[in-house]
Amino acid sequence: MPKSSFDPDAQAFITAAAITDSTQQNAINTLVLDLKSYSIWTKMKAIYPVVGGTASQHKFNLKDPRDLNVAFRLTFSTGWTHSATGIKGNGTTAFADSFFNLSTQTTGTNISAGAYIRDNAITSGASFGAVGGVSFEGLQITAKFTDNNTYFCANNQILNGVGNFVTDTRGLFVVSKTGATQTQLFRNGSLIRTASPTTLNTPPNINVVIGARRQSALIANYETREMAFVYFGDTLNSTEIANLYTAIQAFQTSLSRQV
Repeated sequence: MPKSSFDPDAQAFITAAAITDSTQQNAINTLVLDLKSYSIWTKMKAIYPVVGGTASQHKFNLKDPRDLNVAFRLTFSTGWTHSATGIKGNGTTAFADSFFNLSTQTTGTNISAGAYIRDNAITSGASFGAVGGVSFEGLQITAKFTDNNTYFCANNQILNGVGNFVTDTRGLFVVSKTGATQTQLFRNGSLIRTASPTTLNTPPNINVVIGARRQSALIANYETREMAFVYFGDTLNSTEIANLYTAIQAFQTSLSRQV
């Protein structure tokens, strides 16, 4: 039964995703209130809080919890493990189509995205990705590749961290386009890398997938690290990203799955 004390946006998600556990309900409500209090909510276009423990619950977008492609509802392939702690791919077939198209939902200077990762591991997997062109222009975060580099892009060519500067892949990783030729990578609310791409790229006409990277029709770089939150939205500045981490870490802590 709906709780009159809950935020309407939180309640809409709770109803759509059939969240019956009171701890999870309260966590969702607090997360929505926190994002709104930090003036971040309106900058989000798709939020996947990964609550409930099943694919039918994990698929819903907190910003628009309709069971429709246009609402960026996830469609999961085979190969996923769904649990109360998150979603975990098998590294070979598991991905989720978000239907979030970079060309229609973002611009060359207005985009950010992030994922909350629960495993410390070196893999070739991307938490999310959609790239095109010879320089892999688009959106991606790979927390730590097998060459010890971290790869990221936000409507520019893919960049790497040049060496072993990420020693732990657990936590909230956010990539944000903070200027026409500046892309920044954050971990747990702190800036860890600033890159200056030489060109501003037009967002490719590609839907972002979670748990892998889509390049045109090819899906590869399947992730095996467990994730407990993913979002896509507008550019966030450093203060907003720090506040976002505060809100998400409180959310994960209330669910006893923080890292």
